[in-house]
Amino acid sequence: MLGAMDYKGALEYILSFTDFERAPGTVYSAANFDLRRMEELLGRLGNPHLGARSIQVAGTKGKGSTAAMIASALGAAAYKTGFYTSPHLHTFRERISINGEAIGAQEMADMVERLRPEVEAVNRRGAYGELTTFEILTAIAFTYFKDKAVDFQVLEVGLGGRLDATNVVEPVVAVITSISFDHAEVLGSSLAQIAGEKAGIIKQGVAVVISPQRREAERVIEKACGEEGARLITVGRDITWEKLSADIRGQWLRVKGKAGSYELFIPLLGDHQLENAATAIAALEALHIPAESIAQGLARVNWPGRLEVLRDEPIFLVDAAHNADSARRLREAIKQYFDFGQLILIVGASGDKDIAGMARELAPISSLAIVTRSRHPRALEPSLLVEEFRGHGIRAEVAESVAEAASCALALAEPRDLICATGSLFVAAEAREYIKGIPPEIYP
Repeated sequence: MLGAMDYKGALEYILSFTDFERAPGTVYSAANFDLRRMEELLGRLGNPHLGARSIQVAGTKGKGSTAAMIASALGAAAYKTGFYTSPHLHTFRERISINGEAIGAQEMADMVERLRPEVEAVNRRGAYGELTTFEILTAIAFTYFKDKAVDFQVLEVGLGGRLDATNVVEPVVAVITSISFDHAEVLGSSLAQIAGEKAGIIKQGVAVVISPQRREAERVIEKACGEEGARLITVGRDITWEKLSADIRGQWLRVKGKAGSYELFIPLLGDHQLENAATAIAALEALHIPAESIAQGLARVNWPGRLEVLRDEPIFLVDAAHNADSARRLREAIKQYFDFGQLILIVGASGDKDIAGMARELAPISSLAIVTRSRHPRALEPSLLVEEFRGHGIRAEVAESVAEAASCALALAEPRDLICATGSLFVAAEAREYIKGIPPEIYP
């Protein structure tokens, strides 16, 4: 009988399986990421992934923001819209939402209880290996969206594309945002290899929207579109944008699309978000969403933890920058939007990231780095980051937790200073918890 399992029990069950998000050194192969076991599970559940029109979003940078904009605009157009994203800031429930409302705790528990017999049947048969945490979560999302009869489901790819658990759908639009060297040790050592994995979401006859790409990556995507007879829409050529103005509340821009011209506001900072907005509009135009709904949806998009101001005097900023490219964008945005005395960094990273590149990009604008680690099991030992910042002549100290680092930074800062917590989404999340008093969701 449904209702016997509670949310805590559901999380314990989901996390009892292999979780590649929390386990470093994963080999990205068809053995570890075998879509046939996902298809077997979904088949036993009545193929819920086929219950709605799907928009699939892959890429290295900007895929979450772009997917959130698309989902928000579809909601503004009065479509019941499911949104599946990862990772989360504060609770697993954020990963599965409908029109901005996360799945309820008991709903999540009931879903796990309902899927459990099918999960165990697939694993007992073991024809294609054992289901993973991410695959089970993805199946929960599809089942929940089908139960709620959503019109659209916007799916952010977890890793890569070709072998990702979301890649069981036949999307009406496939989106590939900016591709750069993140997860290179898993997806490949060249942009062409990484682009090949992302291009795995391109299916026969689908509309494909791509953000501006380096030519090496773009060639791979063009070839995949040609092979699949897919219609390619290139942001930067087919869709262009122009920044109009900005302040710390957000940005105004003009986008010239294939269907018309739009003047818009987005409550997100950073020039990269203008590119993401243009990419979202290209996808929405392919779905024939009215211009008014696009403008309304983008104006109310909610995507916390990315260049988000949590308080003033001193300004406390959080950003999920986790590689050299995103750290560079963060540095540029800080210089563009904020007038401050000194910058105090709170920084922690995952063990598989380019910490040398992140330190190189952030050191020129900071006077002090308080180095810490999140609760995440992949968090890097702080002493390694300390060495990187000290190598750039930056004073660096260690705090045992993000909360301790935030408390220390606030004690040291003058009213005109800027504190920025960054290096991973997990650091940004724990800083938000401290500043906003959000109870943490602790995992085994």
